[in-house]
Amino acid sequence: MLTPTSLFDQSALLARAERLVKAARAAGADAADAVAVRAVSVSVEVRDGAVEESESAEGDDLGLRVLIGRKQAVVSTNDMAGDGFAALAERAVAMARVAPEDKYAGLADVSELAKSIPDLDLMDGKMPSVAELEATARAAEAAGLAVKGVSKSGGASASAGIGGMVLVTSHGFTGAYLGSSHGVSMTAIAGEGTGMERDYDYSSVRHLADLDSPDKIGRTAGERAIARLNPRKVTTRKVPVVFDPRIAGSLVGHLASAVNGASIARKSSFLKDSMGKKLFADGIRIIDDPLRKRGLRSHPFDGEGVAGKRLALIDDGVLTTWILDCGTARELGMKTTGHASRGVSSVPSPSASNLHLEPGRMTPAELIADIKDGFYITDLIGSGVNMVTGDYSRGASGFWIENGQMTYAVSEVTIAGHLTDIFRSLTPANDLEFRYGVNAPTVRLEGLTVAGQ
Repeated sequence: MLTPTSLFDQSALLARAERLVKAARAAGADAADAVAVRAVSVSVEVRDGAVEESESAEGDDLGLRVLIGRKQAVVSTNDMAGDGFAALAERAVAMARVAPEDKYAGLADVSELAKSIPDLDLMDGKMPSVAELEATARAAEAAGLAVKGVSKSGGASASAGIGGMVLVTSHGFTGAYLGSSHGVSMTAIAGEGTGMERDYDYSSVRHLADLDSPDKIGRTAGERAIARLNPRKVTTRKVPVVFDPRIAGSLVGHLASAVNGASIARKSSFLKDSMGKKLFADGIRIIDDPLRKRGLRSHPFDGEGVAGKRLALIDDGVLTTWILDCGTARELGMKTTGHASRGVSSVPSPSASNLHLEPGRMTPAELIADIKDGFYITDLIGSGVNMVTGDYSRGASGFWIENGQMTYAVSEVTIAGHLTDIFRSLTPANDLEFRYGVNAPTVRLEGLTVAGQ
């Protein structure tokens, strides 16, 4: 059991990772790295003022990757005593000897390793008690139920946690970081019988001081649910479509998936031949920034010890890079971009960090002012996005736009198009806020098919 004092101390994890790497080298590994992951979480969910669920979990896990030439194997354990490290290392080496060769496997080049570990202000050193989390969840629910027209609670929750990583390699890298997390959410239900509608709001941050108040979360959830009442259907047509910021980030996520080095190496991305091509309009920039202070996905180094850096995936509309770890970089004849992600039981693979679409100049109101007939989307349903072909089809709900104003709620429609056309027509508003792992302002898209009745 981790004590409150030991939660923030990774020295024991670091020592165990170092011992494991030494044991692997002694067992005959040509190279090795060890990763230790700490995870602590507490969450409370309430419904109708009563605690419906309360969960608490904590633990440390340790993983070892060994390389014999270009053969590699991974083993993991949650036995922190360390008595069996030698046997674990020997088993990993034996597995690597009979593994198939991977000509792209290997540790990061020494020149690419992080030379210093920047302080990204990820840890606030506070862990709320279960009683405090209960009070927060109850306050969020009460605020939602207080909104006139809200008939039921879909539940409210509050959570807190700590997560971090230690990485030690046989070629000299040693690093560790730790971060806290705090969250609150509420789901409100409005209306009665078959006319009920639901909506939600939530806040997730690194520091408790940055968390939205439970009153705000509950009130917003309630107001959103009320606004969705009495939705209409629309006839099928092609119109401008506007994405609310809470779902606009999904388009940035689709781009990140399409330019992931693993997909490019497998030739399973519709953008596999698009490096250096203009995919978006002039001035559009999409940024990946693992070094953002207090970012939800921030980290000072990646899963291979490579230094993090701010990177423009899209610069002035042009695709500038793939998202790469060392293995996919070698396969593609490039250099890693410092995007290796890994767990204790897996080899590194490329993954984005904090992503955002930079804001434009127009306000959201100005962005929709000239739309005579259009669709403002607040919720997407399903996952009908084909990353091989770029075909895009999602269920959606939101509000119909008439003469530049949102008029009535709309549900049970489908929007469809192709991601290349979506990217090319995208126009961002100026209301970017950093609330999620992937962030975008309000965005306008032209000429999507809205399929209704």
